[in-house]
Amino acid sequence: MLPSRSGRSGWWGASAVIVSLAFLCFGAVAADPKSSPKADSKAKKAEAKAEKEKAKGPAMLGGIPLPIGQEVKGLVLPDYDTQGRLRARFEAGTAKRIDAERVQFAGLKMTTFTPENVTDLNVDMPEATLDLNTRVISSSARTSVARTDFIISGDTMKFDTVGRTGTLVGNVKMVINDTSMPKKEGE
Repeated sequence: MLPSRSGRSGWWGASAVIVSLAFLCFGAVAADPKSSPKADSKAKKAEAKAEKEKAKGPAMLGGIPLPIGQEVKGLVLPDYDTQGRLRARFEAGTAKRIDAERVQFAGLKMTTFTPENVTDLNVDMPEATLDLNTRVISSSARTSVARTDFIISGDTMKFDTVGRTGTLVGNVKMVINDTSMPKKEGE
């Protein structure tokens, strides 16, 4: 026997089941983070941010965890290239964040490394300032750069940490140690 004479209640019951199943399917799709548009847009934003950071160059020196105006002692900062190899190591007696773009160092000892992870240069700067935008370290105090075959010093120095190039200006003195030539007797 039919619940009603016209037979319409069966029609409404079947359509209610179909609509309920449709809501469950759409709810499951919306709950799946892999297929939701929000997750896709978040992933795209994260990829875009990573590409921007890659375009800037190596990321370590830009992310110095130091609040503006605060001074810390014994700061050690590694600098890695895009392949994850250690390019340089910065050891500062004291470091102070001047503003959002600059960090001031006192007693900075910088060691650079070759791609084979062998020590290349040792740079001693009594006072230095790092510009976080250009990643250039500037020093107006007498600075010395040493390697196994030479020692060079000058009154002021600028060192580009990305391009690994530097300039010494004013009263520059260089001592070359020729370790490849054997010394003659009597010298």
